[in-house]
Amino acid sequence: MGWRAATALGGAMPVGYLPDMFGHCAQMPQILARAGLADACLWRGVPASVDSHALRWVAPDGSAVRVEYLFDGYGNALDLFALPTRLSESAAAYRKETRRWYGDDAVLGMLGTDHSAPRPDLMELVRAHHGPVQLDVANLAEYVQQHAGGVEDLPVVVGEMRSHARGSILPGVISIRVGLKQAMASAERVVGEAEALAAQWSEPGYERFLDLAWRRIVACTAHDSVAGCGVDETADQVAARLAEAAQIGRAVRDRVLRSLAAAVPGGAHLVVNPSARPRTMLVELDVVAADSDEPVSAVLPDGTALPVQEIARSETLLADEELDASELDTVLRRIHGRELFGQQIDGYEVDAGRLRLRVAHAPEIPDFDLAGLRDQLLDAAAEAPGPWRVVTEAQGRRRVLVAVPVPASGQVAVRTGQAGVAAAAEAPVRVDGLALDNGSVRVDVAADGTLTVRGVDGTTLTGVGRLVDGGDRGDSYNHGPPARDVVVDEPRSVAVETVETGPLRAVLKIVREYDWPARLSADADVRSPAAVRVPVTTLVELRTGEPFVRLDVSFTNPAADHRVRLHVPLPRPVTTSASEGQFAVTRRGLESEGGWGEFPLPTFPASGFVSTGDVTVLTDHVTEYELVAGGTELALTLLRAVGWLSVNVHPLRDEPAGPQIAVPGAQYVGVPVQTRLAVLPHEGGWASARATRWSEDFRHDPMAYPGSAPSDAPTPRAREGLAVFGSGVVVSSLRGRDDGVELRLVAMTDDPTTASVTGGFTTARRTDLLGRPLGGLSVDAGRLVVELDAWEIATIRLH
Repeated sequence: MGWRAATALGGAMPVGYLPDMFGHCAQMPQILARAGLADACLWRGVPASVDSHALRWVAPDGSAVRVEYLFDGYGNALDLFALPTRLSESAAAYRKETRRWYGDDAVLGMLGTDHSAPRPDLMELVRAHHGPVQLDVANLAEYVQQHAGGVEDLPVVVGEMRSHARGSILPGVISIRVGLKQAMASAERVVGEAEALAAQWSEPGYERFLDLAWRRIVACTAHDSVAGCGVDETADQVAARLAEAAQIGRAVRDRVLRSLAAAVPGGAHLVVNPSARPRTMLVELDVVAADSDEPVSAVLPDGTALPVQEIARSETLLADEELDASELDTVLRRIHGRELFGQQIDGYEVDAGRLRLRVAHAPEIPDFDLAGLRDQLLDAAAEAPGPWRVVTEAQGRRRVLVAVPVPASGQVAVRTGQAGVAAAAEAPVRVDGLALDNGSVRVDVAADGTLTVRGVDGTTLTGVGRLVDGGDRGDSYNHGPPARDVVVDEPRSVAVETVETGPLRAVLKIVREYDWPARLSADADVRSPAAVRVPVTTLVELRTGEPFVRLDVSFTNPAADHRVRLHVPLPRPVTTSASEGQFAVTRRGLESEGGWGEFPLPTFPASGFVSTGDVTVLTDHVTEYELVAGGTELALTLLRAVGWLSVNVHPLRDEPAGPQIAVPGAQYVGVPVQTRLAVLPHEGGWASARATRWSEDFRHDPMAYPGSAPSDAPTPRAREGLAVFGSGVVVSSLRGRDDGVELRLVAMTDDPTTASVTGGFTTARRTDLLGRPLGGLSVDAGRLVVELDAWEIATIRLH
C-alpha cells in the first residue's frame, strides 16, 4: 500500500526505514529483499558484537540486506543545529566523536525525530557553513548510493534483533493494553478470512472494502499505537480503527456467505472451511427441533450421518398474557412488519377470547398480512368483549454441535432434522467427575483449581494454570517490580462445575477467588494493604480429535498497578524457548543481552505459539512470555496494568522512555479481561508437536450460514477450493487481484520442503512481495508443485 501510494506521488525511497521499532523480527531482511530493497537503517536491538555503522543482516532463509546502524538514534544531528552560530564547531566535534564508528566514511546525521517539523532555514545554514567538516544534505537513498560500500567485511547479524546492549527495546509494550493486541489479532484474522473467501467464491468487487479494512489496520501498526505506549486518546482511536476494520471484514464475509447459502435449502446450513487443507470442524448450529423428545440428526449431501451434540434448547413459550378485548391493539403495536420478539410471524389463530401467535426464525409461510390480522382481531374482539388470552409461541429450536468434514478452502451443506440417527463420534470426549479425556489428552482438576494435563505420548504437566499476581510500579514501556512486592498465587476458594459432557466437546468451569492488593501505596515500592476480591473463571475445554486442552480465563480487573500471569510448570528445567511470529519460529535462551540503561528482562513476544521442553502453548494474539524459576515454569502475561505513560524514576530503566503523563485507561480497572489459549503436551518441541498445524486450527473457526433456498430444493454437493499441502508449509494469505489470485506461502521448517497446490487455476507465476513478476511456474491439470527453501516466503499469482 505504501509503495503504491508513494509511486503515485512521484516515487518511493528504496530504503527500509526502521528507526524506532522496539526490536526487530527475524524475517525482516527477507521481507525487505523480496520487495526489492537491498538497504535498511535502524536503531534499537542491535547486539554488542556490532562495532561499525553498517552491518549485514541475514534472515533465516539466508536473505540479506545492508543496514545503516543508527547507533546514536534517529535524530542524532538535531543538536548540531541547536545553536546555529556554533554549527562548525559542533559538526567537527561530532565527526571526531563518531570516528570510531565511521572511520573515514561519511557520517550520517539524521535531522528528524518525534513531533518535530523540518527547519525552514536548513539550506541557508548549510550554504553558509564554512568549517573543517563538509556538510551535505541528502536523503537516505542518496547517502546509501554515494557512501555505502560492499557487505563482505561488515559484521553479520542473523535473525531477530532484541538486544538491550546499545539501546532500550522497551519490552513491556507487549503486555500493556492487552485489549489492543487482541483487537489487532481479531481484525487481521477476520479481514484475512474474508479476503480468502471473497477471492475464491465471489465475483470481483470486494477489493475496495478489503483495502479500506487493511488501511484501518495499517493505521494502527505504528510502534506507539497498537503497542499501547501512548495516551488514552490514542488507545481509543486504535481500538476504534480496529473495530471498523473487523466490522468491514465481517460485512464482506457475511455477504459472500449469504450469496453462497442462497443455493442451500432452508433448514440446512452452509459450512465453510477457512483453511487450505481439509478439516473436520465442530460447528455450532441453531436448528429447528419441533419434537421435544427426539434428538437432532445431521447429514451431508450424500446422506452420511454426522456426530451431533446437543448444547441448549430455546424457550418455546415467549408470552402468555391475559388482556381485555379493548387492549388487544397493544399486541398489534408490538409487531413491526412481521417481526415479533426478534423472530418472524409464521402464523396465527384467532378464536373467541383467544389469540395464538406463532413465530420462527425462518418462517414457512411466504407472506404475512398485518392489516388482515388487525381486521380479524378487531371483529373478534367486538363479538367477544371481556378477557382475552394472548399466547406467543416460538418454533422449537436447539443449539447443537456437529462434527462436519469440509474440503480444503471448501464448503458443504449440512441438513438437520429429527428423523435420522446421529453418527457416533470417532474419539468421544468423556467427563469423569473432575476429569476430561478424549483419548489423546486427559485433564484432571486439582483441589487448588490447577490442572494436570497428560498427552498421548505420556507427557504429563502438573499445576497448569496457576495464576500469579504481583505488583507493577513501572509504566507502559517497562514492567517495574516493587522492591517489597506482595505476590498472590493461592486462591481463597475454588468451585468446579460441569458445563458440557461430550461426546464432541466437554467443558468444566473453574471459579477461583483471590484477594489482590488494590493498588500501590504512597510508597511505590509497597503494595497497598487494602485488598479486593476477584473471581477468576477458567473454562477448561476438550474437543474430539484435538491433542490439546483449550483454556478460557476471564475476570473483571478490580485492581491497579499489577501484573497477572498464568504459569505452566515444566516436567524438567529448560534453557531455551521458541515462539512463532512474523513468518518464523525464533529460538531464545533464558537471558537477554544487556548493556544499556535498561535491565534486560527476558520477556519475549509470541504470536501463534510458544514452545519449550515438552509443552507448547497456542495463543490467539501477541502475548508476552518468560521462562521463570530457573527455567522450570513458563509464565504468560494475561494483564499488565499501570497508570503512567512513562515514569521518570524506574527500577529497571535508567532514563525516561517518554514524558511522565498519567494514562488511567491503561490500568484497566473495571474492564473485563479474557484470554484464550491452549496447552499441548508433547515431547520433542514445536515441530514434533505439529504446532503450526494446531495453531491454525485453534485460531480459525468454521464459518456457517443458514440456507435460504426453498426447503425442498436439492442440497448442493460439497465443493473444494484452493488446497495446499507440504511438510511445514503454511498459508500466510490468499487474496484477489485484478489478474487472478495471490497466494503467499511460508516454509516454517529448518529444511527445504515442497508445497503442492491444487485448485481451479491453469497458469501460475512467482512474484516479489510487491506483485512484480519473477518467473512462470508449471501447472499440470490444476496442480502446482513449488520447491521452497527453509523459511522461505513465496508469493504466487494464480490465474
